Amino acid sequence: MSQTDILLETGTNELEIIEFFINEETSKGPMTYYFGVNVAKVLEVVEAPEGLESSEAAVHPSFLGTIPLRDLILPVVDLSVWLKIDRSHAENEPVIVTEFNGMITGFLVSGVTQIHRVNWADVEPPSKYFSTMDTNCITGTVKINDRFVLMLDLEQVLADLDESGQTQANLSNVVSEERYHALIADDSTSVRQLLEKNFTDANFEVTIVGDGAEAWNKLELIKKQCLSEGKSPLDFIDAVVSDVEMPQMDGYTLTRRIKEDPVLKILPVTLFSSLISKSVLHKGKAVMADEQVTKPEFDGLTQKVINLIQRWDPSA
Repeated sequence: MSQTDILLETGTNELEIIEFFINEETSKGPMTYYFGVNVAKVLEVVEAPEGLESSEAAVHPSFLGTIPLRDLILPVVDLSVWLKIDRSHAENEPVIVTEFNGMITGFLVSGVTQIHRVNWADVEPPSKYFSTMDTNCITGTVKINDRFVLMLDLEQVLADLDESGQTQANLSNVVSEERYHALIADDSTSVRQLLEKNFTDANFEVTIVGDGAEAWNKLELIKKQCLSEGKSPLDFIDAVVSDVEMPQMDGYTLTRRIKEDPVLKILPVTLFSSLISKSVLHKGKAVMADEQVTKPEFDGLTQKVINLIQRWDPSA
């Protein structure tokens, strides 16, 4: 078990981020942009080899080809190109090696600063400007020391590089015979759109929100209505589907709150995240999630939620 697993108990709404930066030369002088990603997605940081550059035949201008990394052939993406930042080139630039969605990828940046522990409550949703960018690449901002660090949606980067993945994610043929209602929480604009389409096509009524705090607020309103009318939460919602990484309140904390609540605990909860793998399933189990699905499995998610609803026994 890693030190991070020991120090960060599941459901405390905390995470550790690795902060890195990209330098840019502008007409007004040098600029530095600071970004962060969840440490849970980072395997290591290595030095970029000399001569690493894109080719005209690349699938995307940001794709720099592959480099050998022990027993791996590591694809490398220039984050500055994808973010449309004119990076100042320097020697000994680092590549952040990540693993999520079952893929190992390297991201070239200007430098890495350090690891910070933050609370998701301190991660603010992106401003209107960032949330409507063509790339939808910023999922939140957090103030560290005297600067704002932008939380990057690396899944969106890979989705942009693999257009076929997004196309396949839209092709859902799962349809429920019964009409269900799902509350869905995800901070990624593009993922919310895909989830809303897939669940709507599967005969669901969908309530969709951008983070766990929003979802919890809606659940508290349902709880209040249940108590005043003598009803069950299942009279209003058949399932909760939540991402793990979200500003304000993460999916583990949301799940823990639901399962510890005397009224809401009978709701079935499915966690849907790029972080979910066999090695971290214990985290979802620790907060009593009823199902856990890794993020590329859009069709699999819809079917598993339907199966969970159909076999659900609220008295169990």
